[in-house]
Amino acid sequence: MSTHTEHDAGPTGTNGWQERYTGALMNTFGPPKTTLVSGSGARVVDADGKEYVDFLGGIAVNTLGHAHPALVKAVGDQVATLVHVSNFFATPGQVALAEKLLALLGTEGRVFFANSGAEANEAAFKLTRRTGRTKVVVAEGGFHGRTMGALALTSKEAYRAPFEPLPGDVVFVPYGDAAALEAAVDTDTAAVLLEPVQGEAGVVVPPKDYLVRAQEIARSAGALLWLDEVQTGVGRTGAWFAHQNPALVDGTVVPDIVTLAKGLAGGVPVGVCIATGGSGKLFDPGNHGTTFGGNPLAAAAALAVIATIESDDLLARTREIGARLREVVGSDARVTEVRGEGLLIGIDLSEPLAAETVAAAQDAGFILNAPTPHRLRFAPPLVLTDADVDALASAWAQVLDTAYTSRADA
Repeated sequence: MSTHTEHDAGPTGTNGWQERYTGALMNTFGPPKTTLVSGSGARVVDADGKEYVDFLGGIAVNTLGHAHPALVKAVGDQVATLVHVSNFFATPGQVALAEKLLALLGTEGRVFFANSGAEANEAAFKLTRRTGRTKVVVAEGGFHGRTMGALALTSKEAYRAPFEPLPGDVVFVPYGDAAALEAAVDTDTAAVLLEPVQGEAGVVVPPKDYLVRAQEIARSAGALLWLDEVQTGVGRTGAWFAHQNPALVDGTVVPDIVTLAKGLAGGVPVGVCIATGGSGKLFDPGNHGTTFGGNPLAAAAALAVIATIESDDLLARTREIGARLREVVGSDARVTEVRGEGLLIGIDLSEPLAAETVAAAQDAGFILNAPTPHRLRFAPPLVLTDADVDALASAWAQVLDTAYTSRADA
């Protein structure tokens, strides 16, 4: 029996790898757009040698871009020391990362490490059951993962329908509507689950008083306020957590649960469920677990990402370069709305041509994302340079011309 590796004489180049992908991987994502083989900063290169500016960043994952020296060193050093031990044992990095996250959150609490956003949300979902209540009130348009529990908290019918029945007692309300939230939350409610900004929906930003009102509503019913910061956390909006960003939230919000993943370790899989105050003591030994969560490799990567954000002042840089990127993408009349903060940006197009725009952008050397037919999402690395934005600025009108012409020619 023979096997293929990247050094085999089998088909290579983008077309070759696409063919091999189709033959070997489950069709859960559809055909890949290309095959990427290397990267540096906010740029990646495909198997045919074509370079792209990566304005998706692995969907808000590659916080420090690609091949960042600090991340390379941290991961390399840790691989040479310890990669994994069971959770019968502690490791220094695991403890240090938990302490650092609590410090950034600015509160006391307890941390559970997992491996992804879905797993972090699964942990939080189970944690809410320890209140003795079962009802969870969630916003429409939110995305919290594809495992059975996380999927039960995600409203999109196309995701849910093939796998129903899902865990129950979940109520969906319109996002950003505090009155609807208040009407749904009662003394049977274990938790209110919200994203500070909805990423998968196309970067939807609620009213600035929404999270404060949600906190008041949850507290008055004795329910937990659970914020999913999987996409918005770790500096993505120009603050460590989006709920701390005064550009997004008018007031102080102290959630009972925060879930993180994506950008925390810069591409190394990690997930985090942080429970503040008394919520951090709801789990007892045996209530939950994980094999790989909090492993030394992920902890080292996450600590390197956080340290680099601090040392390079990337929060301020994210706010600065994000404002410029918003100006660039909003400069064309075919863009009807620009939303978001920092380097989580969503735009609306005047026509449902988001997929065509992504294709035209890829041809021009830019990786973009179309979460809906009218919307594009930008979530590039926080190390995005002025030259990267300049490149898009020079090409943007032509990209849209190509996309809009494709509709006219269809």
